Amino acid sequence: MATMAFPLSADGIAAQPRVLIADDQTDVLEALRLLLKGHGYATEAVSSPAALLNIIKNTDFDAVLMDLNYARDTTSGREGLDLLAQLQGMTNIPPIIVMTGWATVGLAVEAMQRGVGDFVEKPWTNTRLLEILSKQIEIGRARRESREKEIQRERARSETVYRVEAQEREIDEALAIQKALLPSQIPQTPGYRISAVWQPFRKVGGDYYDLLDFSAGNLGICIADVAGKGVAAAMLMANLQSAVRGLAGANTPPEQLCNRLNELVRRNLTDDRFITLFYAHLDGPQHNLRYANAGHNAPILVHVDGSYERLEQGGGVLGAFESQNYRTGMQQLVPGDRLVFFTDGITEACAPEAGAPLSGAQRQSVSVDAEEFGESRLIELVVERRQEDAEELQRTILRTVGEYCRGNWTDDATLILLAVD
Repeated sequence: MATMAFPLSADGIAAQPRVLIADDQTDVLEALRLLLKGHGYATEAVSSPAALLNIIKNTDFDAVLMDLNYARDTTSGREGLDLLAQLQGMTNIPPIIVMTGWATVGLAVEAMQRGVGDFVEKPWTNTRLLEILSKQIEIGRARRESREKEIQRERARSETVYRVEAQEREIDEALAIQKALLPSQIPQTPGYRISAVWQPFRKVGGDYYDLLDFSAGNLGICIADVAGKGVAAAMLMANLQSAVRGLAGANTPPEQLCNRLNELVRRNLTDDRFITLFYAHLDGPQHNLRYANAGHNAPILVHVDGSYERLEQGGGVLGAFESQNYRTGMQQLVPGDRLVFFTDGITEACAPEAGAPLSGAQRQSVSVDAEEFGESRLIELVVERRQEDAEELQRTILRTVGEYCRGNWTDDATLILLAVD
């Protein structure tokens, strides 16, 4: 006799296979029930197509063993074929094995076309029947397991899509908030033209700039870069902006502002975070710029004759040391000067290797050997285009750097251009 190795259930007990037997002859039903019971099967028996359809809608089975003829003196198998057609329209139907004492090749072929797993002639051979049943149950369970896995995968995909869409919505909301925190209008003061641009690497970023109008031709100019990218950096940037606006004022020296900011940042940042910042107070009528540089990329001041200076006075980055004493830098501005404030997303933009594709993951990173645009190229560009006004020069720089890296930006990029008339 053929035997079947039943798979284990979750509690380690063999899962007993369930078989639905459909036949209009009571003695056949009883013989099959006793045969299958002796080999570890649980069975349910029905004697009509209607009863089969009713029970299979509400009960799970591992296989269906059914006759093709249900009316007395019928041999065509038409009732069974019609029943198979109805079963075909249902979902998750277990493997079906048909039985008939009037088998023909044509009947067997038509039954197989209607989804039957195998065919058994009456009178059956127990060994053969058990072999077929064992094989079909194995196939059915594998099919069911595959369906369940696919359902789980689809559920996981749906959950992933939902989470991603939710994250995208949150990031879009964060971007809208972050944009709202940046100056909606660039304040202008007589004798100067100012232009600014903020370009996050991702939807939100850690670059920050602000222009504070203190009236009477006095402006506070701030540009900063929070270490890191994404939402975490954006949250720190928002906190920094709030602190700057709360502490800055027409009578607050830049070095004092940096000292107080460093104390706040040090208390609220983790050890692996820091902020670079440049803050300046512009006295427009006096053409005087007083500033403090907290570890930021030194702004470039290009004079009308093509000479240039870097605004470096100040101290270390915010948040690195508990106590710092920032130094004050002073700069007298004259007509024709062009002052460029920038973050490292401008100078660290890299040229891709020759022929390298710019899609997929390669757009998110560059080779360690790729050459950065660099501060030297930026200085040369500003010197060369120093006759342009603030807005023109800002567009020129962003376009030139974008062409250099072929749009493969790897960090937030921010520019402030100040042109002295």
